[in-house]
Amino acid sequence: GDLYVQIEVEPHPFFERRGDDLVCEVPISFPQAALGATIEVPTLDGKARVKVPSGTQSGKTLRLRGKGLPLVRGRGAGDQLVKLQIETPQNLTAKQRELLEAFEDTLEADEGATAAAPRRKGFLEKLKELFD
Repeated sequence: GDLYVQIEVEPHPFFERRGDDLVCEVPISFPQAALGATIEVPTLDGKARVKVPSGTQSGKTLRLRGKGLPLVRGRGAGDQLVKLQIETPQNLTAKQRELLEAFEDTLEADEGATAAAPRRKGFLEKLKELFD
């Protein structure tokens, strides 16, 4: 007779497999996204330092070449895709709120020069709506 072997792989709490690539979501703060930063992300080999460019939007994906799963046929490995998720602060101190409102005021002042151009709601506008 024939022998059938079925292998089931449990989902990893952090990584998702897409072919030879690994995908993970990493939270970053608004200042890290706006100003840029170097962050550490987990990999199969430990940790890797990744540069987040200034002005990064939530959902941006960074590629770490060769940090994915080993290729079944041949040499090398797939890539690790790091999807950045900007975390919105939930409990602002009075000082943080004051600073964000001052920042929002500077954006509104700058907006006068480009008032004719339509634009999407920005992160801070959405954040402000949460508190209104």
